[in-house]
Amino acid sequence: MREDKESEPDSLEDENEIALFRDAMSGVAPLPTANKIVEKLPQPSAIPQKTKYQGHVPAEDSLSDHVSLEIEAGDEWSYLGPGMSRRTLRRLRRGYWGIQAYLDLHGFTRDEARRELVAFLDMCNQKSFRCVRVIHGKGLSSKNHEPVLKTRIGNWLVQRSDVLAFCQARPEDGGGGAVVILLKA
Repeated sequence: MREDKESEPDSLEDENEIALFRDAMSGVAPLPTANKIVEKLPQPSAIPQKTKYQGHVPAEDSLSDHVSLEIEAGDEWSYLGPGMSRRTLRRLRRGYWGIQAYLDLHGFTRDEARRELVAFLDMCNQKSFRCVRVIHGKGLSSKNHEPVLKTRIGNWLVQRSDVLAFCQARPEDGGGGAVVILLKA
């Protein structure tokens, strides 16, 4: 019985609040629809593993495995090309440019990954893509649970003249297992 008595005042309060709300909204009309079309941006297309470029051999694979620039394998790493402003790197980190394509290198050997990366970046240049993502993985399946491709990809990228900057992807874009690359326009 006590529960019924407690619920009665609540229902009266609810009815009073509903009546007050309806009274307050009695003269309100909906806003006119704007002459705007909300365009949903398409998701970048995935490049399948080991299929799209498997038979493609780049004309010149000039990326060296010899470390030309020391890049730490820590969580936060980045590169900013000569003459580029720090603002560019901040914008890249914050997602200012939308990712137009991505390459997933999970399961690739070092040599396969290098060939795929070169072919992917060449294709991106041909299509005039500005911002792309390369997923290299975190290395959890490798020996000693260390990323094998992460530092190599960073070193390969700094050797390319079309790469202006790169940084670790935002968490929603792959975090420490991916890199976002800004290419020349």
